[in-house]
Amino acid sequence: MELRHLRYFVGVGEEQHFGRAAERLHIAQPALSRQIHDLERELGYALFERLPRGVKLTAAGKLYLDDARRILQEVGEAKRRAERIALGKAGTLRIGIATAVSWHGLVQDSFREFRRRQPDVELEVHHLLSVHQVESILSGRLDVGFAARMTPWDKDLAHWEFAQDRMVLAVPIGHALTKRKTVRLRDLKNFPFVWFPRWVNPQFYDRMRLACARGGLSEPRIVQEAADRDTNLGLVQCQIGLSWQPETVRWHCPRGVVLVPIADMNVRLPFHLVWKNDNTSPLLQKFVAQVQAL
Repeated sequence: MELRHLRYFVGVGEEQHFGRAAERLHIAQPALSRQIHDLERELGYALFERLPRGVKLTAAGKLYLDDARRILQEVGEAKRRAERIALGKAGTLRIGIATAVSWHGLVQDSFREFRRRQPDVELEVHHLLSVHQVESILSGRLDVGFAARMTPWDKDLAHWEFAQDRMVLAVPIGHALTKRKTVRLRDLKNFPFVWFPRWVNPQFYDRMRLACARGGLSEPRIVQEAADRDTNLGLVQCQIGLSWQPETVRWHCPRGVVLVPIADMNVRLPFHLVWKNDNTSPLLQKFVAQVQAL
């Protein structure tokens, strides 16, 4: 049995006449009669009573007509849904966002513009460390990520840098450093630090330590490590130590924490859009193109 058998049956069942159904279906009447006969033979029972003028559905035919209409409708809807996904008009796009990047204007504008242009697309957002985003993109659990990362990229990844954020120092409100007109790295020798673990971003970690050493802070007094931004800021708020943060954290800085620029800290944290080279999703391609256009 093929879908054409169901279409032919529905045509005859609705017209109750082989001639009119053949004209409607654009098929010769003898060929249509053969197709219905083949269908009845395969099913093992009659769908129509043949009358001198036209045909009449049997009891089984009436039930089969309802089911045939439903099946054809579902097939048509499945085709339309698949077509929308193939054209990038529907489906789900899984996006990773590092907390350091989440308040950058491009990220917000990208979501707003993509939703405006693709209202039927579901955006599935995952807040993940950049290192975990890369793992998820490579494994196929994510389609694309907004990552804060400075490291050699895997050959299977495509990436596009959209910003570099200056690093500033998060300190508790009222801290002695907030009263100085200018603060340099050498002025931070005796203060405790909350630092991110090296595995989070090895190359950036080494760049920060090198920049500190060149500025006279060769051995920062690290009293606590924390992998994510919010934990770092919470520990600063509790006066555990000072923490390096990208400047865009000012949009999400908790009460009791202020950001102090350090005159000779010139390291910037690059922000990238990252995706897998061989991901051919039309949704992904549209999203990347729109982000780059912004």
